[in-house]
Amino acid sequence: MKTNNSKLLTTLAGIAGFTSLSLLITLPSEAKEVLNPNPSIFNEAPYNKGQRLQGNVQYTPTEDASETQKGNTKRKQVAQKGSVTNPRPSIFNEPPYNRGGSATPIEPKPPTPGTQPGEKPTTTPPGPGASDNQGKNLLALAESNASFTTLTKALKAAGLTGALQGKDNLTIFAPTDAAFAKLPADALQELLNPANKEVLLKILTYHVVPGKVLSTDLKSGEVKSLEGGAINVKVDPSTGVTVNDAKVTQADITASNGVIHAIDQVILPPDL
Repeated sequence: MKTNNSKLLTTLAGIAGFTSLSLLITLPSEAKEVLNPNPSIFNEAPYNKGQRLQGNVQYTPTEDASETQKGNTKRKQVAQKGSVTNPRPSIFNEPPYNRGGSATPIEPKPPTPGTQPGEKPTTTPPGPGASDNQGKNLLALAESNASFTTLTKALKAAGLTGALQGKDNLTIFAPTDAAFAKLPADALQELLNPANKEVLLKILTYHVVPGKVLSTDLKSGEVKSLEGGAINVKVDPSTGVTVNDAKVTQADITASNGVIHAIDQVILPPDL
């Protein structure tokens, strides 16, 4: 009985397997696709070890171009410099790192002639009365000096204002107010009288010398005045400069058209 049942089960199993195989063979293609939507999946990597990976051959990395370029630049620098990674390898060849490096030499300025190295050149101070007289003519210079008020009045009375404003250089040995005060009390009033204009003109022009004669140009001897008479000049290093009997109290008061030397007395022409 048991033997018959085993044979029956074996027969039934064979029939069921044969029927399933026949059914699979006779199914339409659409039914096959449903049963296995990806029939070729086992032919692709990684299941098919022997198949060539076509996708990897056409694969292009998505690395940033700028990063790639930077990487290539760094690799080039490392390749050129070897193990040196300093981006500015020449900085240590420049001052102040390179103590022996050659820098552009600074040429010292030559000292001013007559001075020692390191010594500041000295400037010559302007002559007495010269600092505030730039651009002034002789008349304006006399008018602006408080010591020449009487002289200015006499020059205007004699009609010499035009000559003292001209372009011709003149040298005036100018009596100060103190020098005019040494004259007799009535003498000055008589000279300023229009009736005595010729005498006043003769005295004043005797104090004037043609040209611009500075104190450094004065020498002992006679100098012809604008009046025509000779003036006796004495130059003494110890006592200074004297003109006839008058002493020069202030020299080189320069103007645009000449120079004034202040004297302490009024000098008179020899023929007066």
